[in-house]
Amino acid sequence: MAQAQLQMTVNGEAAEISFSPYKTLLEVLREDLALTGTKHGCELGECGACAVLIDGQPQLSCLVLAVECEGRAIETVEGLASGGRGGATLHPLQTAFADLGAAQCGYCTPGILMTAKALLEKEKNPSRERIKEAVSGNLCRCTGYLQIFEAIEEAAKRMQEEKAA
Repeated sequence: MAQAQLQMTVNGEAAEISFSPYKTLLEVLREDLALTGTKHGCELGECGACAVLIDGQPQLSCLVLAVECEGRAIETVEGLASGGRGGATLHPLQTAFADLGAAQCGYCTPGILMTAKALLEKEKNPSRERIKEAVSGNLCRCTGYLQIFEAIEEAAKRMQEEKAA
């Protein structure tokens, strides 16, 4: 089978990739780019574990064919920390999740973090209801969601304080 080739930006870096054209973005990220932070969940678009940002919008990477991403900007959980993969400074969402125990088993966490990042980039101080709505497509079996909502609220507060400083 002929290989598909595309160019896109992944976590701020240009990437040129050759892969089987039937692969989803999730498969290309994990298998071809070794970005395993994006989790392989249901493959049906129901759990949110594979959420990434495509051109700043949260998308379920298990439902997006990689060939649809030509020239697009993809951001995964590895891109949250400043400096990209292996960056030394965690994003306020990551530190708030750690500080408030919002990540337990951690499987859903990357998808929730990416979805929450998109929300906080649009709304600096979202209400609890807006947060619930934004992450409603991300399933978590461990936390009961309260810690997740609180961590997103705390991250919003920390981001506003950073900006003011």
